[in-house]
Amino acid sequence: MADGDAGAADRLMEEAYTELRRMAAQRMASSAGDQTLQPTALVHEAWLKLGGEQMRGWNNRNHFFAAAATAMRSILVDRARSRKALRHGGGQERVALHEVEIADGATCDDQLLAVHEALDKLAAEDPQKAELVKLRYFAGLSVEEAAQVLGVSEATIARWWIYARAWLGREIKF
Repeated sequence: MADGDAGAADRLMEEAYTELRRMAAQRMASSAGDQTLQPTALVHEAWLKLGGEQMRGWNNRNHFFAAAATAMRSILVDRARSRKALRHGGGQERVALHEVEIADGATCDDQLLAVHEALDKLAAEDPQKAELVKLRYFAGLSVEEAAQVLGVSEATIARWWIYARAWLGREIKF
């Protein structure tokens, strides 16, 4: 792409599509049933957010997938905010009168937005662990995959993940 090859973006999409779709499917499977965005749509939106056909060059595979994780995070957070917006009922759900039950206060959107806000604070304190959270939570990468993307050992990723989860848990208090 950096050399001006017009077909490079298409070839990148063909090669990366399967892995991006798997990442998106993992993320969607781990979210609650109120998620209306399908994995394929998330991949396509992330592709467009990354620049689509006019995409800039990537240093390497890891750089591309880190950017894709960031794009997916952005898309999911924007959708959560949109669903919670007052003009969309502020998180209220239409139900039949005979189905009315007392609901708990925490929704999936609340959790997603809380993680997003806490992640910004973590990034200011420890950017590597924040990047790990993006890769694991928003892109659905495994410990092994995150280690490869970040270029550190799996043992280090496991330690960082324990720390990041504890830090976020303390910050969010869900």
